[in-house]
Amino acid sequence: MDIRLITEKDYKNVADMIARSVSNSAFTRFYPQQSIDYIKKSLDENGVKQRASWTHFYVIEKDNEIIACGAIGPYWDSKTESSLFNIFVDEKYQGQGFGRKIIETLENDEFFKRAKRIEVPASMSAIPFYRKMGYEHKNGELIYDDGHFSLEKFNL
Repeated sequence: MDIRLITEKDYKNVADMIARSVSNSAFTRFYPQQSIDYIKKSLDENGVKQRASWTHFYVIEKDNEIIACGAIGPYWDSKTESSLFNIFVDEKYQGQGFGRKIIETLENDEFFKRAKRIEVPASMSAIPFYRKMGYEHKNGELIYDDGHFSLEKFNL
């Protein structure tokens, strides 16, 4: 298993893994097909490339296959707040600790370490995972915006 920053050669494989993840997982229980199609379109090869241009975008590769990804970047250009993005684990590897490895990697990144507050836009299916990782509902409220729930963690 290798955890590393994404490279240009990874963009298509990451986009394909994300498309599989949102099409074949618990995600489909909570979101209509139009939302799934939107994610697949916005995080196609070009969308992944664009996201990687301004975040620190990590992948987990196992046996020459991208099985998980996640990114961290500034929250609206803030120097004191950051946000987690695009955390996905291929369905056949979910529940095996790879999501935790991505979060640990992101929480060791400079964007995390400099931030006082870290926000994550979470899908309904991911809320229990993020809560286990120490993220709570933003301002203690169940805030739903643009297809995501806002969770946050504070760096003390």
